[in-house]
Amino acid sequence: MLKLFFNEINVIKGLGNYVEIHTTAHKKHISYKSLKDLIESLPQEFMRVHNSYIVNLNNIKSFEDNQLISGDLKVTVAKSYRDCLTNTLNKMML
Repeated sequence: MLKLFFNEINVIKGLGNYVEIHTTAHKKHISYKSLKDLIESLPQEFMRVHNSYIVNLNNIKSFEDNQLISGDLKVTVAKSYRDCLTNTLNKMML
């Protein structure tokens, strides 16, 4: 059992029935849960940006074209999620 705070999570990567959680401390944790089940229990600052990735919007360092950087990871943003991500990020910034 491991306790992680939401603000410590950068990226969640789907691996079939497992997820790989990347933290702000540059650590990876594996959990037996699907991305679909997990996204339903996460707060609104988490967004699915690809079939295999969920990101913490508060921890995104940069977003350009179809790539975002969160922590030390580059994540490809799928075309179907790009507009929603752009609109959400614009609402979060001044």
